[in-house]
Amino acid sequence: MAFTPKKRSFFERLSGGAAHSDYDSFEDDEIRPQVRQVIPAANERPSVIGALREEEQAEGQLPVDVHQTPNEIVIRAFVAGVRPEELALSISRDMVEIEGSRSSRDQITDADYFTRELFWGSFTRTVLLPQEIDVDSSSAVSKDGLLTIILPKLDKARQTKLKVRAG
Repeated sequence: MAFTPKKRSFFERLSGGAAHSDYDSFEDDEIRPQVRQVIPAANERPSVIGALREEEQAEGQLPVDVHQTPNEIVIRAFVAGVRPEELALSISRDMVEIEGSRSSRDQITDADYFTRELFWGSFTRTVLLPQEIDVDSSSAVSKDGLLTIILPKLDKARQTKLKVRAG
């Protein structure tokens, strides 16, 4: 019986060493076993919700879209469930900070939840702007759960001629 050497894997050929995994070759013709996702049993659910409760205490980050038009920078964020008076906007020439809080209006016990994915609690987001804006002409509106902040750009190339008056 003749000895045939084991075919070297891609990793072994690349590194010059022996690999330690049975599945490191890209050239295996074997079908690999499929990994199944383990879904927690119903009696394990409260511990998962408990872990979510701990995350809930942390401050959330508000996702935003930022785009520009020729004259403005526009920031949009979903703030569903947050009243306009619960939002605080701080605007400077090169930065916008959005702060708020979303609180659940219903008192539901953890054991009654099947799925809990909504974020409840305080959130904040700081957006660094790509160019300076006119703070005094900026505006913000919240409609149907969408916050839109319109920030007019400062035109640094704009020049004005001043006439000198005799005093």
